[in-house]
Amino acid sequence: MALFPLTITHTDGAARCGVYHTPHGDVDTPAFMPVGTAGTVKGVTPPQLAGSGAQMILANTYHLQLRPTADVVRELGGLHAFMGWSGPILTDSGGYQVFSLAKISKITDEGVEFRSHIDGAAMSLSPASAVSIQNALGADVIMAFDECPPLPSDGETIARAVRRTVRWAAQCKQCHARSEDQALFGIVQGGLDPDLRRRCAEALVDIEFDGYAVGGLSVGETHEEMISVLGPVISVLPSDRPRYLMGVGMPRDLLAAVQAGVDLFDCVLPTRNGRNSQAFSRTGTLNLRNERYRLDSGPLEADCDCETCGRFSRGYIRHLFNAGEMLGPTLTSIHNLRFYQRFMTRMRELIREGRLARIVTEFPIAAGPAQHQQEESP
Repeated sequence: MALFPLTITHTDGAARCGVYHTPHGDVDTPAFMPVGTAGTVKGVTPPQLAGSGAQMILANTYHLQLRPTADVVRELGGLHAFMGWSGPILTDSGGYQVFSLAKISKITDEGVEFRSHIDGAAMSLSPASAVSIQNALGADVIMAFDECPPLPSDGETIARAVRRTVRWAAQCKQCHARSEDQALFGIVQGGLDPDLRRRCAEALVDIEFDGYAVGGLSVGETHEEMISVLGPVISVLPSDRPRYLMGVGMPRDLLAAVQAGVDLFDCVLPTRNGRNSQAFSRTGTLNLRNERYRLDSGPLEADCDCETCGRFSRGYIRHLFNAGEMLGPTLTSIHNLRFYQRFMTRMRELIREGRLARIVTEFPIAAGPAQHQQEESP
């Protein structure tokens, strides 16, 4: 039995909605988790984050261990108290950051030796240490340590990563010291090979985790390639456990994954793009540095109920970006976070009605680049 229950209330084909019950509150699924890399969702306060409709957020083990360290977070009351967020938190294992950011010096079946991307300090991460760090941080959901190979990689590299990922996952479960109050998820690897993905999923199910994630995607593959490996994975995973697609965030990808049966998502896009002057809307995206918005008195999106759209104009936000004012990225991030939660809320409503396919008429941005304009029409 999973540590925290997932109650599925409605389905529409393979898509499903329900409630994930955690010690720090219930999460309506399918859910999008904003990313608080170093214990903060960049540019917004916890009340603003809650105001967007976010119920659960993610923080990064790798970054928090580099600074201020998990011991500091634990001494300051654990991650919830440390960052002033009372809702559920998920921490990743640090594997993705190690393989994408750090200068790796050695990979063995025992773990990874690397140098910090910040100061070059020699460090290591293993299944035992990754779990120990996450136990100290105190998130509701923690992730098994995995090997995340880059794409493209040759077949043997990906197969070796799968073998290590499964071996490390079993070790993580054995080392998990807080199995009574922290859920532990396994991570399915396997590149773009459906058979490897399926075999990895089967092996992780045999170990038995509280939930299952699909990792190693959104790293340069096409939308079609990403979706092609979800089916073989989802067909293996138990229906009573949460299914989490890591690092995926374009509306088109979210919709397709929800239609495949995924429950949880995280991505930096709402805030990263917001800091870079891009606002999401139902019909496309707005580049707020463009001259066309200089005298635009309208909100970022007419039907949006966020604080930004209720008070500030496109012309003003464009001014903030061009003047280098930090309020510009904050206001755009607030809007983008709210846009993503509105999108997820509407998908849940439509699943309950058995009409999820209708979402693309209400949010044309989710239909994909062939069906919508990337830059909103005047």
